[in-house]
Amino acid sequence: MARRRRTGTIAVLKMTICIESPELTAATLGDEKKMQTDADKLASKEEFAVPENNAFGKSFRDYEADGERKDIVEQHYKLSHINQTYDFVKRMREEYKKLDKAEMGIWECCELHNEVVDDSDPDLDEPQIQHLLQSAEAIRKDYPEEDWLHLTALIHDLGKILVLPKFGGLPQWAVVGDTFPVGCAFDDSNVHHKYFKENPDFNNPNYNTKNGVYSEGCGLDNVLMSWGHDDYMYMVAKENGTTLPSAGSFIIRYHSFYPLHKHGAYTQLMNEEDKENMKWLKIFNKYDLYSKSKVLVDVEEVKPYYESLIAKYFPAKLNW
Repeated sequence: MARRRRTGTIAVLKMTICIESPELTAATLGDEKKMQTDADKLASKEEFAVPENNAFGKSFRDYEADGERKDIVEQHYKLSHINQTYDFVKRMREEYKKLDKAEMGIWECCELHNEVVDDSDPDLDEPQIQHLLQSAEAIRKDYPEEDWLHLTALIHDLGKILVLPKFGGLPQWAVVGDTFPVGCAFDDSNVHHKYFKENPDFNNPNYNTKNGVYSEGCGLDNVLMSWGHDDYMYMVAKENGTTLPSAGSFIIRYHSFYPLHKHGAYTQLMNEEDKENMKWLKIFNKYDLYSKSKVLVDVEEVKPYYESLIAKYFPAKLNW
C-alpha cells in the first residue's frame, strides 16, 4: 500500500480554555458499576498467547531495531516531542471540541480507517481497520461476556481520522504515537525522550517541574495530555452520550499513555477512580499491542456483531 507523507507546520496561538469534566450523577455511576465487571476478578486470565515477534520479525515496541520503519517512527517522535506544547494542546482541544467536522455512525468511521496507516507504529503497517478488528476479536475470544470491552477495542483508535483532510488533515505527530502530559516535566520513560530538549516548554519553569501546573492526586481528567486520536475519540464519545462504562472511556483516552501504564511514570497525578480503571487498561493493553498480525480479519463476517454493539452503546449518528 502506498503511503503518502504529510509535511507542514501548525501555528501555535496562546489562549486559555477550561477542561470540561464528565457530568456523572450517582445514578449514572451506579449503572456503570452494574455494567462493568470488577477487573480484579478477571485480571489473572492468561488465555491470550503473546507472540514473540511482530509482523516484521522484531520484538514488539523495539524503537532501536534496524528495519524499514525505524527512521519513519523516530522522525515521528522527534516532531511530536518538539511541537506538543501546553499551548498547542489547549488550542487543539478548543478547536475540536466543536465537533463540527462530520456527522456519521461508528461503523462508517471504522471504514474510513482503510485509508489510515500509523507512522508511529513499529509493529504493523496494515490499514488501521485491521488493527481495530484484530484487537476486538482477540478480546472477544477471551472475555465473551464483556461486550463493552469488545466495542471499546473496536473504537479505541477511531480518532486517527484526524489525519484525513475532512477532519483537519493533521500531521501524524499530532494524531498518533505514545501520549504524555504537557504542563509538567517530560519523564525519561517517554520514547525518544532526547527530542523534548527542543520543546519550548522544556526550559519553562512553569512547566518543567515534576507536577508542573498540577497537584498530586488531582486526577488524570484534570491533566492536559499531548493532543491526538486518544483525547479526540474520548471527546467524541463523551459529547455524543455513549453509555460505555467509565473504564471504556478511560481506555479510549489513555491507551497510548505508555509512560504511565508500562513504566509507572506520572502516577502521582492519579486519583482513586483512575487507579481502578487502570486495572482494565492493563488488561486491554495486551490485546491492543500483541494482536497485531498479518493474518487479516474477515470484515464482512464480523460486521453484524459489532453493529449490534454500536447500537447498544451509541446513537446511530454522532457529531465528529
